[in-house]
Amino acid sequence: MSDRSAEKKQHIIKCAREVFAQKGFLAVTMKDIVEACEISRGGLYLYYDNTASLFLDVLKYDEEDAEKDSEDISGDMTSAELLAVFFKEQKKLILRKKNRLWRAIYEYCFDQKDAPGENFIQKQFDGGVRIIETLIAGGVADGDFVCEDPAAKARGMMYVLEGMRLLSTASAISPKEVDREILSMMQEIVVD
Repeated sequence: MSDRSAEKKQHIIKCAREVFAQKGFLAVTMKDIVEACEISRGGLYLYYDNTASLFLDVLKYDEEDAEKDSEDISGDMTSAELLAVFFKEQKKLILRKKNRLWRAIYEYCFDQKDAPGENFIQKQFDGGVRIIETLIAGGVADGDFVCEDPAAKARGMMYVLEGMRLLSTASAISPKEVDREILSMMQEIVVD
């Protein structure tokens, strides 16, 4: 793909992300994307046959952006500090009202009925569990945390985070409520 083609595809993905964030997945049409990108219908169809394939590229783009951001964080931080940073980032995602894709992601997963190994929500959930489990195990090794089963604790923590994320797509959840849940999860493992 030429540089110009790659740039045009990135433009489409960025514009489509905004449309999906505003309307969800199910309400978006190719016409909506054409209008947002200010390109011809044929120009869009050169790159994408349907909204589902475009949405998958939007998700890949967001995932790559998140990975770039997380690479900059670690440095010389302890596992406990990294877990606090992870929770802080999750809080931002839960409370973000503008430009979030969670409604579209849930709609996409319910609509597409992906095979279990291909479900985006499940992949995100499992990735979060792995991160938390690694950080808890590291904190236990450092003497900062007490936890007999880091895998089970990580899974429980992700269920809480995912529940708050889902709740935030359907109704309001306050920063205070998110803080209370995160503090409760941390208190369960932090050494006094």
